[in-house]
Amino acid sequence: MTDELGAKIKQLRKQQKQTLKQIAEETDLSISFLSQLEHSKTSATLESLKKISDALNVNPSYFFAKPDAVSPSKVIRHERVNDELKQNKFIYRDLSGAMENPLFSPILIILNPGDNRGSNFSHKGQEFLYVLEGTLTIHIEGEEHVLHPHDSIFLQSSKSHYWLNKTDRTIKFLCVSAVE
Repeated sequence: MTDELGAKIKQLRKQQKQTLKQIAEETDLSISFLSQLEHSKTSATLESLKKISDALNVNPSYFFAKPDAVSPSKVIRHERVNDELKQNKFIYRDLSGAMENPLFSPILIILNPGDNRGSNFSHKGQEFLYVLEGTLTIHIEGEEHVLHPHDSIFLQSSKSHYWLNKTDRTIKFLCVSAVE
């Protein structure tokens, strides 16, 4: 996945005739980090991927779509993610079915115990979070909200926010985001 992600970022950046320096300035990420990411020598956090997506004017799901899977409707069957949990801090699974230009992006996110999605950040659009398993803590402009299974929250993504897992159990939640 890291190889494909880096290649897609580089390809899109070049298509848009942007330099690593331009992306670095817009995202507050270092040129070195971006270069390593494009060459699959490091992995992206959810926060850095969102910043890069915003700088390249695409939804984060763009980087996970399979080009040959584009269709007006797609059923996504149960996928196993247990092996990924051992390797990654979080799992970010696009559920859009590779639909072209979706109006919103449905994403399954899995956080391991003690993990978080980086640091406070904001971006264009709105988010809807729905907790499937575990207890998710979300900070929105310094205010802490604790969400349990079947709890949800809707927020303006332009507000500074941050997700984390303060528990010793894995958390699964849906994040549906839309860019205004």
